[in-house]
Amino acid sequence: MSPQTIVIDCDPGIDDAIALLLALGSPEFNLQAITTVAGNVPVSLTTRNALRVLDLAPSPSVPVYAGCPVPLVRSPIFASDIHGADGLGGINLPDPQGLAQPESGVWALTHWLRHSPSPITIATLGPLTNLAVTLIQDPSLATNIGQLVIMGGAIGQGNVTTSAEFNFYADPQGAQVVFDRVAEFSIPTTVIGLDVTHQVLATVPYQQQIRDLNNPASRAVLQMLQTYSQTPEANDRNFAGAPLHDPCVIAYLLQPDLFQTRSAHLTIETQSSLTLGRSAIDWNASHSTLHIATGVNSQSFFEQLIAALSRF
Repeated sequence: MSPQTIVIDCDPGIDDAIALLLALGSPEFNLQAITTVAGNVPVSLTTRNALRVLDLAPSPSVPVYAGCPVPLVRSPIFASDIHGADGLGGINLPDPQGLAQPESGVWALTHWLRHSPSPITIATLGPLTNLAVTLIQDPSLATNIGQLVIMGGAIGQGNVTTSAEFNFYADPQGAQVVFDRVAEFSIPTTVIGLDVTHQVLATVPYQQQIRDLNNPASRAVLQMLQTYSQTPEANDRNFAGAPLHDPCVIAYLLQPDLFQTRSAHLTIETQSSLTLGRSAIDWNASHSTLHIATGVNSQSFFEQLIAALSRF
């Protein structure tokens, strides 16, 4: 089969970095571009981190575009307490060899959606600001999205407030713009939230398998996981390892049948200070093109990740 053409929109971030390595190590993908957004750390750092991760790959020629530095409406929030001041847990990666492209992330999304000869797949791993601005400027571009896979939200408890997951909380208005377009244009969309990503834990045995690979990418991942395993999210919930949120998006694109999903309608709370960024889910949506992940085969996920890392 021909490789699947994808664009990744992200805010690296430790788990974003691991997601990028999963994509770069998977020959099933033709990664056209990486767009970055403010999220886990400011956009200057998320862009730098995307470039640093590319340097670990055998063919780091994917163009990187710096996207929106602030959310649509709210003040920026960051997660440096989770990902470290530099966004990658302070691991010793050198400065990037390459530079970001001069055009913006919104320009890149617009370009690929407007000029691709066939609908493209977009994987979003951070706040949805870039895609929201793209679809505000030209809503008709939604018709060129062949598939949208989003890491965000929670059926149950959030991870930045009791109500909200970080990506949707960081830009709730941007998220709502995207879900409005999903409903309006019937974009095939899968949303993978905390209830699933908290099932994908980098336990000690999985970390040992990564350690045994002993290549530059696996060593970087192991260092990041050791930092990530000590975060409040992992410790307060007594997880057996760090939850790998964003790599679930790439794993879904590689093998959708690893995940259980249900169709739904989804809206984002944008008004209440108490529940800002909350995913409001209506399960009575048999004809919806939006599906929410409810379960995952975590063992098969780690088989994918370790196979990808072994190729570096």
